[in-house]
Amino acid sequence: MNKLELINALKNEAGISKADSAKVVQIFFDSMSDALSEDERVEIRGLCSFYVKQYKSYMGRNPKTGDAVEISPKKLPFFKCGKELKERVDESDDE
Repeated sequence: MNKLELINALKNEAGISKADSAKVVQIFFDSMSDALSEDERVEIRGLCSFYVKQYKSYMGRNPKTGDAVEISPKKLPFFKCGKELKERVDESDDE
């Protein structure tokens, strides 16, 4: 499912206009992005959680030359699947 499909599903389920659905989806994604950019955890009970993981700097290698390169510290968002979503996905294999 992509963003447009999500907008259409919301439009159909909630009985609202496509423009309103798009606005709701955009507000949802912007709110999640803002929270993660401030190192806050985003948790959607029963579905998933997102959090920011911090990495220290380390020495890596340039794959072309083999030279040692210092990799600077960075933060990356991570997704963790919720228990109910895990079970629902696992049940779909049984059908």
